Amino acid sequence: MVTTVYVADLAADLAKVRDPVCGMMVTPGVAKGGGAEHAGEEYWFCNPKCNAKFVAEPEKFLAGHVEPMVTAAPPGTMWVCPMCPEIREPTPVPCTSCGMALEPEAMTADAGPSPELRTMTIRLAVCAVLAGPLVVIAMAMLHLPWVEAALATIIVGYGGLPLFTRGLRWGRPNMFTLIAIGVTAAYTFSIVGLLRGGPLYFEAAGAIVTLTLLGQVLELRARAATSGAIRALLSLAPTTVRRIMPDGRELDVDIAAVKPGHRLRVRPGERIPTDGIVREGASSVDESMITGEPMPVLKGVGDRVTGGTLNTNGALIVGATRVGGETLLAQIVKLVGEAQRSRAPIQQLADRIAAVFTPTVIAIAIITAITWFALGSSDRALVNGVAVLIIACPCALGLATPMSIMVATGRGAQLGVLVRSAEALQRLAVADTLLVDKTGTLTVGKPTLVGDVPDDALAIAASLERASEHPIASAIVAAATARGLKLPKITDIVAEPGLGVRGTLEGRIVRLGSARYASISDPAPHTVYLVDGDTRPVAFTIADTIKSTSAAALASLRAEGFHIIMLTGDTAAGAAPVAQELGITDVRAGLLPAEKLAVVEELQRAGRIVAMAGDGINDAPALARADVGIAMGTGTDVAIHSAAITLVSGDLQGLLRARRLAHATIANIRQNLAFAFLYNSIGIPLAALWTLSPMFASAAMSLSSVSVIANALRLRRSA
Repeated sequence: MVTTVYVADLAADLAKVRDPVCGMMVTPGVAKGGGAEHAGEEYWFCNPKCNAKFVAEPEKFLAGHVEPMVTAAPPGTMWVCPMCPEIREPTPVPCTSCGMALEPEAMTADAGPSPELRTMTIRLAVCAVLAGPLVVIAMAMLHLPWVEAALATIIVGYGGLPLFTRGLRWGRPNMFTLIAIGVTAAYTFSIVGLLRGGPLYFEAAGAIVTLTLLGQVLELRARAATSGAIRALLSLAPTTVRRIMPDGRELDVDIAAVKPGHRLRVRPGERIPTDGIVREGASSVDESMITGEPMPVLKGVGDRVTGGTLNTNGALIVGATRVGGETLLAQIVKLVGEAQRSRAPIQQLADRIAAVFTPTVIAIAIITAITWFALGSSDRALVNGVAVLIIACPCALGLATPMSIMVATGRGAQLGVLVRSAEALQRLAVADTLLVDKTGTLTVGKPTLVGDVPDDALAIAASLERASEHPIASAIVAAATARGLKLPKITDIVAEPGLGVRGTLEGRIVRLGSARYASISDPAPHTVYLVDGDTRPVAFTIADTIKSTSAAALASLRAEGFHIIMLTGDTAAGAAPVAQELGITDVRAGLLPAEKLAVVEELQRAGRIVAMAGDGINDAPALARADVGIAMGTGTDVAIHSAAITLVSGDLQGLLRARRLAHATIANIRQNLAFAFLYNSIGIPLAALWTLSPMFASAAMSLSSVSVIANALRLRRSA
């Protein structure tokens, strides 16, 4: 497949010429940037800007200088709410549900402050400068009412504008509604007092706005920190790469210009630019950014490499296979982004409370004001009513779950654990049964052919299996390649998951697969059989080794409370040695995909919460049906797409990290929710019954949100 792409791409390149400015390949005569002549030669360009740059300084670009391409943000970017993932808008307007500013759905490597953070910081600075004198005038009773009114008007009108915009939505109350109503009440009563000689509350309105803005700025900075792990991963991808052109020249081109099949030179100390296959050279590659494992991995010709990993000590020529949004790094970022915006079931409690929270608080504030007014204290009626509105703002409640999920999924990506949804983390934390596939999960999954097999039988078997991703197929094909065998042409190849593969060779049916498929009544362990017409089946014995980390990982997972069951399509005799060495006492062998699925359903009916770890196509149904499907990152795409969690390194030690991260995340969410409920349980009665300054209530509200975020950030050190 890769070779075909490369040859086709090479043929297309031969019909094109290079844009001397940016290095892109363009078609003469139809290039969008047109052409230009210099020293009797015609040059073509990808866009008019490149054309203009070349005309201005042709010698500079003909000397080999290539400018990196500047790409605009992708069109059609959607904006989503960090607290309400169901809200998606084509423009960055405030969330129609909670009022928070939306964030771009696709994360970028730019770690600079967001536009909202810049705007809020400016508003905070202006309000802080004005709020100081306002509070001093009020506290010192200097009796400068018109000065107080002027300062408060600027603070409320300018600084409070985003609070009113978000909070005053007809029929859609949210966490900003209480603040907007409280500020409006304090300011309106103050204007009435200014005109009629009554009490003034300008300092309360100004302080509430200022402290709320302070809380928003602190929250925005903390939210930016939750994405730090993913931004760090994104920054690892190089922006330029040295491409080996079809004519042998080497040019530095923008990463966006790389296509599958292009050959790229990666020098020692450089990041590998895209996913690909090593074509020449050997080196140790540091893959810790995606696997969490610190030891470099030796890579040679034919080995796969991942974009963003570090080439440590040798020169490599890599053939690009996946570029842009198709690379593993890009998929990691996409998956983590989706997981961060998902909701855990534990969030449902907070959602139910939030649905009635704002109307209830408004009712309590009105009752508080009426009660104090009836008791003859009009001052306390306003002060306490406003304090109830402000202190009860449900920011902490709304942030409790999303912040923990954002930090946890980012931390998981650093540890080589990709979580598809928040629900998967919550279910993994309580799962009590772990089903594990054998080949590729407990074992290395790169078996080799052992014993003496005739060349003609090996050639037929390799021809049947060369399009398969199964480890046994890889061993057979590798053995045939090592012998230099010419593979016969087999047509009508059909794979039958769990059994084997069949095809037509010179008019006869040939089959390769399990003992059941070959009708062998007394099979040998680790053996598949080739059936060619009426001849006696040929046995292919495949040897595999247990991963060096499997035993320790299983022991730790047992200590975490898992009951472990091995599910395998291998025979009982083939599975027994692996199970015995790893201490697995419950083994279900000889299973077809449907039978693995049936085991999952049987355990679920018995009340077990089932996690399933596997790597093959035959594991996909069980992975999809399990409460938590866990795919090995070294396995097939079908398995990975069927699972809720992917272990990038393909190592069960990653599952141990995932389990511990899940426990830490759920505990963190419960702590946040408990704090939010406790805060409101104490704060609302306090504001209603005692003389609590609205300024103090505003400060408490802001600090409650920051406390929840700070607690969530502790997950960056978990697992």
